[in-house]
Amino acid sequence: MKQSKALSLLIILGIYILAGVLGYFTYIYIPLEFYFKLLFADIVGTVVVFIFSLILKNASCYDAYWSVLPMVVVLFYMFTKEMNVVRLLASIAVLGWGLRLTINWIYTFDNLSWEDWRYRMLKEKTKAFYPIINFLGIHLFPTLVVYLCILPIAFIFNYDVSMNIGVVIFFILAVLSFSMQGLADLEMHKFRKNRNSVFIRNGLWKYSRHPNYLGEILMWWNIAALSIFALGKNYWLMFGALVNTLMFTFISIPMAENHQRERKEGFDEYKAETRMLLPIYKRSKKETKIEG
Repeated sequence: MKQSKALSLLIILGIYILAGVLGYFTYIYIPLEFYFKLLFADIVGTVVVFIFSLILKNASCYDAYWSVLPMVVVLFYMFTKEMNVVRLLASIAVLGWGLRLTINWIYTFDNLSWEDWRYRMLKEKTKAFYPIINFLGIHLFPTLVVYLCILPIAFIFNYDVSMNIGVVIFFILAVLSFSMQGLADLEMHKFRKNRNSVFIRNGLWKYSRHPNYLGEILMWWNIAALSIFALGKNYWLMFGALVNTLMFTFISIPMAENHQRERKEGFDEYKAETRMLLPIYKRSKKETKIEG
């Protein structure tokens, strides 16, 4: 059963539908402010996915939840709240981001016999404590990060908003951010099919070791900024983008780079020649010697 990609995708879809239904009823029937209702609904959905990840012995059941959850939240508000231009632009940005990321996940997903190397590593290192790490670190923590990132969208749908040039600018920047992320992924897929070097050194990857992560980080800063222009001086709504940035900078990227260092010779030289995130060209030692 786990060897079939189609069946594996149907299983994960079923899990997410169940998570969404239980999350919906949690949101509808808990008598709290919308931001608390959304938080508890997200947690309920996460618990459902976690339970099935234990049953299927595969924490990668959660992987697509990162991109699917924001789309579900946006669609829920679109069908339950009155729409206006600001809400439409914010929805287009998040749905475009989520759809692109989910399609990329489907493309790279093999089946439920495959599990992310990071989860396997954590399982080996934490042993008996892995179920706790699995729930808190692999499932709950990312859900809380996503919740904080989409909270500005929830505020846009639950408070009065004003249309202005700032909304338009940061909508365009959000679209450019997930478009850059998509281009980086396409370049990586092409590189893996026609691998002729150890590291990808062309396109966006010539200027940044993680242009896909950069696009992800910028996406949520732009969404936060869009919401601030739409709602007024609610600067605290940038907190989710900040947490997301810190997560990628101090957790996701270091883990990925340590993994590459262990598997690929010459990583330290590659790292010295290519910036981590900012797409600013950094000359290689070879180019410096030639010019000298």
